[in-house]
Amino acid sequence: MRIYQVRVYFEDTDCGGIVYHTNYLKYCERARSELFFSVSRQPFLDTSGFVLKRVNAEFISSARLGDMLEVRSVLSQAKSASVSLKQDIYRIYNASSQIQCEELIFSADIVLAFVDVKYAKVCKIPPYMREILLSLGG
Repeated sequence: MRIYQVRVYFEDTDCGGIVYHTNYLKYCERARSELFFSVSRQPFLDTSGFVLKRVNAEFISSARLGDMLEVRSVLSQAKSASVSLKQDIYRIYNASSQIQCEELIFSADIVLAFVDVKYAKVCKIPPYMREILLSLGG
């Protein structure tokens, strides 16, 4: 499992201070990118990279301005040209009540395909990228 933390800022919310729904997917994307950045690698090559093939998401509760969130990523399955991940977002600090907590607020099953964008074809995940993804366990 890999953990990535993010605070909710004003730009993430609507006028009521509630996180806009697409930002949960952005937080998951950041967590996946950070997996590569943390080992000084890029999550893409010159003409190829991961694209979202499928997502099954459940919005459980709303995050709010000032909350601290934790994205927990676990590898579910690794194939030669795709990976399946489970990414859950927990609220670990509730800014409204100013308390530490551990509340699941979003859950997603995500499938990523590795694609050569120049030729618009699925291709094998490079060995070093596969190794980085395998570090997520599962």
